[in-house]
Amino acid sequence: MLNLGLDKLLWLMTQELWDLRRSILDGRYDDALVIVDELELMSRKSYIRNIRSFLIRLIIHLIKNQVEQKLTNSWVASIKGSILEIQDLNLQDNKTSHYVKQGEWEDLLDAAYDAAIDPASAEIFDGLYTPKRLQAMVEKTLIMSVGKDFLNLTYTNSQKSLPGAVDEMLSELPGGQEWQEGK
Repeated sequence: MLNLGLDKLLWLMTQELWDLRRSILDGRYDDALVIVDELELMSRKSYIRNIRSFLIRLIIHLIKNQVEQKLTNSWVASIKGSILEIQDLNLQDNKTSHYVKQGEWEDLLDAAYDAAIDPASAEIFDGLYTPKRLQAMVEKTLIMSVGKDFLNLTYTNSQKSLPGAVDEMLSELPGGQEWQEGK
């Protein structure tokens, strides 16, 4: 299904590029600018879609951490990997602008939280809780706050310093001290 969506997107972009070329060659510059705007929008949507998938993965592990009150090496790797990927995807090619600005995460986080409940329920304590029961147990505002804190690190840290900053935040999560000490 994902390939079908990607194939359609590639076909649309190829068609748009062909139309852009034809508009420029024909001297229809206003039409060309409209096409450029459409291509920019498609590109932005693609980046946001990819960011959203890593955001869902982040939220799943934050939910697991909150409910199980522990932090495993695989969860740490997933959380850290998600944050690093989000930082990389969110930075536009000009290296100074972001697809999602620092204060614009609320809707994406909310949607990611909703999408994360079902897979998290399947993983927490080997699927002990239904999605509805899990949702009632989880303190969503805390998950959202911690998620924002992790995302804010992507704006204030370089790619080189981000892993260390993520580790510092991870040590503050439930089970984080034990994880850091290797217990």
